[in-house]
Amino acid sequence: MTVKTIQERAEKLRVEIRRAFVGSDATIDTVLIGFLTGLNVLIEDIPGVGKTTLARSLAVASGLDFARVQFSPDLLPGDVTGMTVWSQEKREFIFKPGAIMHQFILADELNRASARTQSALLESMQEQSVTVDGTTHPLPQPFFLIATQNPLQFAGTFRLPEGQLDRFGLSVSFGYPTGADEVAILDMIEREDPIAQLETVISPQDIIDARAAALGVRVHGDIKTFLVEIAERTRRNKHVRLGMSPRATSHLLHAAQGRAALSGREYVIPEDVVSVADAVLRHRLILSPEARMEEKSPQRVVEDVLGAVSLPTGIG
Repeated sequence: MTVKTIQERAEKLRVEIRRAFVGSDATIDTVLIGFLTGLNVLIEDIPGVGKTTLARSLAVASGLDFARVQFSPDLLPGDVTGMTVWSQEKREFIFKPGAIMHQFILADELNRASARTQSALLESMQEQSVTVDGTTHPLPQPFFLIATQNPLQFAGTFRLPEGQLDRFGLSVSFGYPTGADEVAILDMIEREDPIAQLETVISPQDIIDARAAALGVRVHGDIKTFLVEIAERTRRNKHVRLGMSPRATSHLLHAAQGRAALSGREYVIPEDVVSVADAVLRHRLILSPEARMEEKSPQRVVEDVLGAVSLPTGIG
């Protein structure tokens, strides 16, 4: 599959998603970049602004087997990963798959579950498998996970551990819609469920091929040096207590490749890195007490870091 084909497939998905979801192009593109590169996506926002609608729309349009897992306080790790149970018929222990055994997972309100249950996702997010009683079970392919979390000031929420945040390749936040967008939402849902009217426009094999092609987008050595300089700046920044990990650097690389592929380009340019940097970094940079005292947001810190690094030139 060529990058031009990826661009065409992405446009088909974008058009179909817009039949049910009202939101910015940037929001949809961030999710599509994660989807087409295999990076997990975290949506951080208040309830009721369309997080589930976006996820379900993408699942229907892509033809993937979809499951929504509600992360409530009483959810157990075994409910997610599966468990070994005794079969009276076979007179042996068998593996009973958990909710994670689907191609497209929406982990809804992830931070309402306990840390123990949240950690049930760690292996699936990194290795795309689950291990139960010493036996590893691969997840169905292609696999993609979108998680949502409520603001921490909401009742009944638990902070996601740093190790889990670092496994999300991208994050996005919607915010409240504009007045015009909210009218468009009301028009859309007035007489029917718009998701029920969506069509599947690509196949699971298309997604597998697109991911292989997107990760084959060329990355110049100067771009890689640029990525490392960004990472080192976050590690030395006085406003950052925990900077970018090597995993974060690799996620930034893959997201930039996805951005280039969505643009129909076979190579990454510095602007690709800059355009995805906020989505890749803002959820994983842990700010210092000085940053909070100076009212620095993660987005502002990302801007400061990018402003301190020179963009490579002459890449094409």
